[in-house]
Amino acid sequence: MWSRREFLKWSLASGVALATVPAWARPAAAERRLSLYNTHTGERLTATYWAEGEYQASELAAIDRLLRDHRSGDVAAIDRRLFDVLYDVQQLTGARGGFQVISGYRSPATNAKLRRNGGGVARDSLHTHARAIDVRLTGIALPDLQRAAIELRAGGVGYYPASDFVHLDTGRVRRW
Repeated sequence: MWSRREFLKWSLASGVALATVPAWARPAAAERRLSLYNTHTGERLTATYWAEGEYQASELAAIDRLLRDHRSGDVAAIDRRLFDVLYDVQQLTGARGGFQVISGYRSPATNAKLRRNGGGVARDSLHTHARAIDVRLTGIALPDLQRAAIELRAGGVGYYPASDFVHLDTGRVRRW
């Protein structure tokens, strides 16, 4: 019997071959479901955002609302590829728990305010383009979440252990 850590290491190692194939080229799952918890609003949502070979509009709208800028209330259509990144990370890690969302969409005004307050926020953050999310994954250690996201090579991965989250985005492949 494998320990959880051994299983995760094996899963991540075997996931390298899977990760070298773009997500769109892999066989599609019949359904893709995400469980999300917004740490600022206390809202929870489990949504099947992909089913019957296509994105589900009503489920996407519900996710967009949960990932809104909690400071301003502004809602944006989140890049659908970001949901696929989250789904792929969850599959790669074997996580059974949901994502704890620290930050999803961020309005330009909120982003500017956070920059002025010295929060280490990028001037043209992908959060303001609805292409980034800061998360934890229940039951998965932060370094393991980071490694899984890097293995996917699906965009940017930022590691913030002092703030207890990993940043994922659909920009160019990079890490920090």
